[in-house]
Amino acid sequence: MTTTPTFNSCVTYPKPNPQASVRLFCFPYAGGSSSIFRTWSNSLPNTVEVCPIELPGRLTQIRTAPFSQLEPLVSAIALALLTHLDKPFVFFGHSMGALVSFELARLLRKQYGLEPLHLFVSGQQAPQIPNLDPPIHVLSEPVFKEELHRLNGTSKAVLENAELMQLLLPILRADFAVLETYVYTTESPFNFPITAFGGLHDREVSYNELQAWQEQTNAAFLLQMFPGNHFFLHSAQSLLLQFLSQELRRMTTHINEYT
Repeated sequence: MTTTPTFNSCVTYPKPNPQASVRLFCFPYAGGSSSIFRTWSNSLPNTVEVCPIELPGRLTQIRTAPFSQLEPLVSAIALALLTHLDKPFVFFGHSMGALVSFELARLLRKQYGLEPLHLFVSGQQAPQIPNLDPPIHVLSEPVFKEELHRLNGTSKAVLENAELMQLLLPILRADFAVLETYVYTTESPFNFPITAFGGLHDREVSYNELQAWQEQTNAAFLLQMFPGNHFFLHSAQSLLLQFLSQELRRMTTHINEYT
């Protein structure tokens, strides 16, 4: 039975910063954890508090069963997040995390009248574009591992570690099910800006599929490409964080002028 994550374990604070003007909530890719973002605070303005989200089934959420559908996952995160939305906030999500953060922003708008200042989506095609790839979460273990290797998100050493893979496989299958069973529904575009990030050599997500995120906002839209494949947020991390720093610094300066 799937349990709802508590806000204490779902929202993490690697470097608490109560004086920050803005909270940046970060959502990982399929199979990823909050540890992806643990050092980001070192490269971002001190006006920003980085708050990675720990999805069920990993690290502090290891005892919580992973979700295999997007809607209940987003509902659980929304409940967990509410007490942390007492100051301006921003979302960043990579791949699956981009889709989670997008639907979370929709839910918060619809049910609670809350919106992020900005949505940063990374390495994920716009949600209105149907995913035409055959689903991999239902494949046999050997074939599923082959697909994971092809996607470059899981190292060969990890794939060959039988004990570790027994822990990771249920999480990875559930995360891919979240992506592959997602059904887009039409709603009004957001009234806050969206910035999309992509890898110049990403074989999974094209430039045009990233550009299509523009349809999801009535406000400013920007597409920024970085060197690297689907996991450019690791290989080009310094460039990505430099760009994020500029945007967040501009944002917090504007906030502080009016508070």
